[in-house]
Amino acid sequence: MNDHLSLLLAPEGRALLDEVRGTAPADELAVATRLRRTHPAELVSAALAQARLRQRAAAKFGEADADRMFFTPNGVEQSTRASVAGYRAQRLKALGVTSVADLCCGIGGDAIALARAGIRVLAVDRDPVTAATARANADALGLAGLIEVREADVQEVDTAGHDAVFVDPARRGGRGRIFDPEAYSPPLSWAVRAASTARVAALKIAPGIPHEAVPAAAEAEWISDAGDVKEAVLWFGTGAPGAVRATLLPGPRTLLGRGLPDPAVRPVGRYLYEPDGAVIRAHLVAEVAEELAGGLVDPTIAYITADTLRATPCATAYEITDRLPFNVKRLKALLREREVGNLTVKKRGSAVEPEELRRKALPKPQGRNTATVFLTRVAGAPTMLLGRPART
Repeated sequence: MNDHLSLLLAPEGRALLDEVRGTAPADELAVATRLRRTHPAELVSAALAQARLRQRAAAKFGEADADRMFFTPNGVEQSTRASVAGYRAQRLKALGVTSVADLCCGIGGDAIALARAGIRVLAVDRDPVTAATARANADALGLAGLIEVREADVQEVDTAGHDAVFVDPARRGGRGRIFDPEAYSPPLSWAVRAASTARVAALKIAPGIPHEAVPAAAEAEWISDAGDVKEAVLWFGTGAPGAVRATLLPGPRTLLGRGLPDPAVRPVGRYLYEPDGAVIRAHLVAEVAEELAGGLVDPTIAYITADTLRATPCATAYEITDRLPFNVKRLKALLREREVGNLTVKKRGSAVEPEELRRKALPKPQGRNTATVFLTRVAGAPTMLLGRPART
């Protein structure tokens, strides 16, 4: 792969990348056959593979940047979405940070965001191909003057002289995702010790980390983008040890935890609110329920119900029209009666697969109306709540 990167960085490789930009998968064979008449086969294969990676990366980095950057398969999969990296960089800047040691920098997504915020970056990764790719990306985006890329073991790097440390440990192994923080590479305990060497530190972790695994000295933040939970971050040096927050992008909109007790359970009202995933992961459903003057439909389910409609960025509101015990035949009849042809199925606390229910309840979609059905529990009983998005 490093040889492939060298080929692509050469003038012939760059010209070929421009030529294959946007090649559709169905056209690859024909394009490859044509280009191999005038270019080495290895270079053609590398260019087409890079074009595919750039197309995949556009969702994270935007088309303009992705078309200039270089990627590895793991780099596309594991790199931080640009919107999230940009938010974190701005928060570091607001904390007075002017230089960051970016440990486990990957292909450089976070380093790029930091440099664009005017922060000087030492980007470190022990994998030669990954480090070379990060270096190529800093150069491609005109940020080489602010980003120094170093191929090294992060556990042997001296971070003295940097205001902040950012660590993004590898959370995937040969068998997929790693859920034990001590099985990260490097382990979370090492990352916490590295954090203690700087005035400010941010450690990127999996959003599913148990709250009891969060160090007492850390502020914990869960981040979502367009409703999808992307990551959690442990912050040190913010002056808020033990604080919990959920941040929703775009925005950013931030909800701070206030240590509220669990909301009371109440009967299903006119409206159902589905909290943002970051709110749920941060255990801040109680804060949203208080804001909405609502309660839970079940003590174990993160759906909030209320009688009044209130606007909030922290949850999506639905107007509930029907409440049924779980019964596919009754749901099918109701959908036919309401002329529903487009059904969205959501579930929480149900073992039923949404696509399976959709096929059974709406085998021949013909109606002109839309509906949303929630498969959940209400006071412990399997329940279907039928409704539609509410307009505030």
